[in-house]
Amino acid sequence: MVGTPPAEVDGTRAATTQRSQAKEERRLALLSAAASLFAENGFSRVSLEDLGAAAGVSGPAVYRHFPGKQAVLAELLLSVSRNLVSGGQKVIAEADDRSSALRGLIAFHVDFALKNPEVIRVQDRDFGSLGESDQAEVRSLQRSYVEMWVKVLGQLHAGVDTADLRVRAHAAFGLINSTPHSVRQHGRKIAARTARPILEQMAFAALMAGERYDPRLST
Repeated sequence: MVGTPPAEVDGTRAATTQRSQAKEERRLALLSAAASLFAENGFSRVSLEDLGAAAGVSGPAVYRHFPGKQAVLAELLLSVSRNLVSGGQKVIAEADDRSSALRGLIAFHVDFALKNPEVIRVQDRDFGSLGESDQAEVRSLQRSYVEMWVKVLGQLHAGVDTADLRVRAHAAFGLINSTPHSVRQHGRKIAARTARPILEQMAFAALMAGERYDPRLST
């Protein structure tokens, strides 16, 4: 900027950065409030005014961050799905071998489930409230995440059908995702340091089970 003193330029940049940071913090606060309120009350029973109040933002100011309530839900579920994909890719890229890749994926997903039980509940109950294009994108991201697990499992279970490996992955997700939420539903908050090793051990055992189950042996 010709003729503008360096100190003034630096001050303008600093102010712009602070405003951007404050705006991002408010956006994240709205998403956090949405996760809690949607999980507790259901998407249809929460208004934009409710979200704003929970995040310390006035009702009309919410529109500076999201065009509507459905956009909040979309960003909540899409951002989580994107983070799962990018996080899973990072775990696999940094793993020394296929066994450590699986253990890393399990630890990563357990950490996600323990920190985000509300988001998991919203996904299960309110996914249908997303628009069609957002539903398609979330499903695409989730398929990519599942296939990461399937690829690693395929390297550990030579000759096992891919469809069977997908069932294993989904079963592990069900175990990991449901436990933190079910414990909280019964009025107790699960302690991460207690739950983490149990969930990791059980998921690994289930994913690595080698003997085929014969239902005739249980009758």
